[in-house]
Amino acid sequence: MPRSADGTAVPLARGRRRRSPLLQRPTGTARRDLSQLLCAAAGLGLGLLTPLVTAGPQVAAGRVVSVLITLGFGVISLVSIIYSVLFLVVQFSASTFTPRLSLFRDEPIVWRAFAFTVGVFVFCVTSGLAVGSRKNVSVVVPCAAMLLSLIALGLMRTLQMKAFDSIQLGHSLTAIAARAHRLYDTLYVRPYAPDEFADPRPSPTGPSTPVRWTGPPTVLRGIDISTLLGIAHAHDCSVAFRIAPGATLTGGMVVADVTAGGPGEAALAGALSTGVERAFAQDPELPFRLLADIALRALSPAVNDPATAVEAMDRLEDLLIRLADRDLEIGRFHDPAGRFRVSVPVPGWDRYVRTAVDDLVFAAAGTPMALRRMRDLLRRLAECAPEPRRAVVNDRLRWVERTGNESYALVWADGDTDTPADAGAETETGTGTA
Repeated sequence: MPRSADGTAVPLARGRRRRSPLLQRPTGTARRDLSQLLCAAAGLGLGLLTPLVTAGPQVAAGRVVSVLITLGFGVISLVSIIYSVLFLVVQFSASTFTPRLSLFRDEPIVWRAFAFTVGVFVFCVTSGLAVGSRKNVSVVVPCAAMLLSLIALGLMRTLQMKAFDSIQLGHSLTAIAARAHRLYDTLYVRPYAPDEFADPRPSPTGPSTPVRWTGPPTVLRGIDISTLLGIAHAHDCSVAFRIAPGATLTGGMVVADVTAGGPGEAALAGALSTGVERAFAQDPELPFRLLADIALRALSPAVNDPATAVEAMDRLEDLLIRLADRDLEIGRFHDPAGRFRVSVPVPGWDRYVRTAVDDLVFAAAGTPMALRRMRDLLRRLAECAPEPRRAVVNDRLRWVERTGNESYALVWADGDTDTPADAGAETETGTGTA
């Protein structure tokens, strides 16, 4: 079994029950298509078998056919209208936070409800055709159709409530943070220790060949590391990616460096999952980007809603503190013999801080509420982060303190005693100037 940089096992077989997001490809589309196919097949089977039941009272088949056809087409028509309205309203509302927010579309209830409705439609039509030539049919048939229709309506109500939640700011922020928590708890399982987890095995040296992207522009959504480990082991080579999930691939871009005898662009492309937008599954930087985008839009002159920005900063602080004491070096993978095979560039601590803070720092300078919240965020992060990771935080904290003292001297003095010691020298100068 191949092993990662820290020597832990990395599964190659498909039968593993749980795998790191870096070792699997997103399969949401496949699951959606499969669920619709299974529900349609189940509706067809029930539609053929249910009319064979003879138990219970009998009713006129003609009336049952009318009920079945009415229920089938009525449910599918209602669902089509509801979906059209919901997606229009939810997409419009979500775009007020950030155009990249697509949480509602990816909710399991969305495609499960539609798949179940397809099954109800197929059942009603199939049952109607199956009993059309009879005089009488068991009451079980219309009762089953009514029961399935009520379940479909219940799913529609759940879907509507989920859509209502998705247009609320608090729910959207919480949903982003919850997905990030699940992802980080799966990816970053080791505590931060600068020297303890250093990889003693050297990376391969020697000539390598760059593999370029020859397809149309697209977004890299995921990398199937398990497949790549098998390919690299078979070719006795190594693959060092230059880009990570979330990057945009353009024509001629170097995707990876492959040592002699390694796979070409076609083989590598088979292990890449691409699309038109970023996905949570293998993109740990995406939650920070979404939360920062929401805060930036709230601080724009057109919106001018610093309270929303403060709420987004609350979630950013939570995610940064969650990562502050975890080892983030997870992008190297080895074969069973301990030989380096695949590497993927993954965000480090400095990258996370810059993505979450840098743009917001300058945007927050225009309002004291947001700037003070940014100061509190950086102070707490400086307290929680290990010593080697504090420099990037304190650099930004000093700038925030200086800007606040110069621009908002009247309201900035409250709470200054919490400034970290190593950031105090410069902020004292700023305070004296103010």
